[in-house]
Amino acid sequence: MLAITLDPAMRLLFTRLEPFSFSPGWLRRVANAVLVGTIHGEDTHPVSRPLMRLYHPVVELVLRFRWLTVALAVLVVAATVPVYFRLGSEFMPYLNEGTILYMPTALPGMSVTQARAALQVQDRMLKQFPEVERVFGKAGRAETPTDPAPLSMFETVVTLKPESEWRKGMTWERLNDEMDRTIRFPGMPNIFWMPIMTRTEMLATGFRTPVGVKVLGPDLTEIGRIGRDIEGVLSTVPGTRSAFAERTTGGYYLDLRVRRDAVARYGMTVGDVQDVIESAIGGASVSQTVEGRERYSINVRYLRDARSDLESLGRVLVAGPDGAQIPLAELADITVSTAPPSIHDEQGALAGYVSVDVAGRDLGTYVAEAKRALAERVSLPPGYRLGWAGQFEYLERARGRLALLVPLTLLIVFVLLYLNTASVTKTMIILLAVPFSAVGAIWLLWALGYNMSVAVWVGLIALLGVDAETGVFMLLYLDLAFDERRRRGLMRSLADLKEAIIEGAVKRLRPKVMTVGVMFMGLLPIMWSHGTGADVMKRIAAPMIGGIFTSFAMELLVYPAIYAIWRGREVPGA
Repeated sequence: MLAITLDPAMRLLFTRLEPFSFSPGWLRRVANAVLVGTIHGEDTHPVSRPLMRLYHPVVELVLRFRWLTVALAVLVVAATVPVYFRLGSEFMPYLNEGTILYMPTALPGMSVTQARAALQVQDRMLKQFPEVERVFGKAGRAETPTDPAPLSMFETVVTLKPESEWRKGMTWERLNDEMDRTIRFPGMPNIFWMPIMTRTEMLATGFRTPVGVKVLGPDLTEIGRIGRDIEGVLSTVPGTRSAFAERTTGGYYLDLRVRRDAVARYGMTVGDVQDVIESAIGGASVSQTVEGRERYSINVRYLRDARSDLESLGRVLVAGPDGAQIPLAELADITVSTAPPSIHDEQGALAGYVSVDVAGRDLGTYVAEAKRALAERVSLPPGYRLGWAGQFEYLERARGRLALLVPLTLLIVFVLLYLNTASVTKTMIILLAVPFSAVGAIWLLWALGYNMSVAVWVGLIALLGVDAETGVFMLLYLDLAFDERRRRGLMRSLADLKEAIIEGAVKRLRPKVMTVGVMFMGLLPIMWSHGTGADVMKRIAAPMIGGIFTSFAMELLVYPAIYAIWRGREVPGA
């Protein structure tokens, strides 16, 4: 709307054909050039003149060797194909949140004392890093039904200082690797991720790592065995920072089975024994204390030494109806058993999870290699199957949608171009900018070490529209020059065709440079931005920056050659 309303009005306000005529001369020249906005011809324009002087011999050389130019352009596109297949794939780049969530997981059965000691040691080690501002960790679950975390699950939020205060050369990836090498506890594999992303993934997929393997089948014991085999195999795959198979039957439980005959012999009930077990061992809330607006429950139970092992539990006294104190061992069988700490079920089958933390590799390539390793080294009994989840699940879904969206976008661009040009040939010439823009996009992605992701594909889809815009500009100016010379009867030989192409390409160079220059000025600042969200924005901008550059080079060098080959059939003696 501004281009067709405000722009014409501003041109009338700030552009005059009549220059100022006051003295002195240098002030008049400044006023005419700056304040009034004198219109210059392309041959005398201070921007166009040096550009034309540089571009004119180049376009003459291109028209002289037009077939060679097209062949070289095709070779450049062909050389880019292997580079594309070397790019990795991921769903989305990690969104740095300014914090790191450190989540090691121990085997089931860890005591409160061991968990507290391990958590304190981990927090002290994390706080020693110069980039860490503060650390807050917890073990087990909070008082909420939405977080059924066992005591063996640790969650430590590591808040980092601003990147300007980090050590020189330190990055997120290097910091994670250094933390992983420094903090090592036997039986507790490390997992480093982002807090918000972790919570979202756990709610959506059940995994707290970028990649997860689901083992589905009818028996938990066999599922646990397969999970441990997968853990061992994946630990050897390059890029695995940690792999942890959920122990489906490794939970420890204290069983107290009341012997009814013994209870009846003492004239007691089962409820009498269970009341003592609940209050003396488990703890019972007997009252509440009020501290201003705060309220705290008062729980009573035996000291830890009186309930720390089976022998101590057996000495717990139960009062009989006649006042006699009977040891609990006389009334109940006290044993420790193993059972599932938690039970998952998906798709009508029991499930076990294997969490995999990946570092230094893209998810697509890693999962492909991991699948081959599991197929060769892990045998699945009949009735058992594997499923991949986490970020890789999103990646597979995105690939299916992009397989429809990209061709649909190309079709829409083709239809719009055809409606504008009314020529299939012109439309196809304009669309030739697409593979050439992909050349710059792919090479820049490779140079920056970026993987193909949804963000990158968004940038590539946006690049299609930019390519069509700049291609239409070039073809329009070539057509105007060609039609004008043919209308005047000056299109009689190949030399006339070359003059028309040079006029359309060279004389109209400034609008093309302005179009591309504005795009560069808008996109380049994104590449050196920092902060939350910058990583995603860089993936969107990078293919557009690289693609615009090579697309512009193609329009200046290859378009004139293709146009000369196409129009040459209409010129006598060409």
